[in-house]
Amino acid sequence: QDYTWEDHGYSLINRLYPDVGQLLDEKFQVVYNLTYNTIAMHCGVDTSMLRRAIWNYVHCVFGIRYDDYDYGEVNQLLERSLKIYIKTVACYPEKTTKRTYTQFWRHFKHSEKVHVNLLLLEARMQAALLYALRAVTRYMT
Repeated sequence: QDYTWEDHGYSLINRLYPDVGQLLDEKFQVVYNLTYNTIAMHCGVDTSMLRRAIWNYVHCVFGIRYDDYDYGEVNQLLERSLKIYIKTVACYPEKTTKRTYTQFWRHFKHSEKVHVNLLLLEARMQAALLYALRAVTRYMT
């Protein structure tokens, strides 16, 4: 809550490595906004709440929480098997198995599961960058 990508990380990385902040931000935004507006067999679905819940849950796993987000959404939108999968891939990728992959969202397309992987890996990368950039900021001040 006291060090965010939008308010701090983006500007610091751009100051240290011009244009890299823009490239990373675009990468995060592309993955975050990627949607076919479908969930399983349902078309025309706004998936923004689900994508935000996945992103914020990954950050939460790494100890990053935002005051302006209702974490009740995470419990409403992410079933237990999906949370287990996210935590396993984000924290212990070497323990990820085919069984773990098949246990969540059994009726969903593989492309939707791949999108979950993209979301969680980009959110994890952003969380790691936030920790590193906050350390750099503290060192510089």
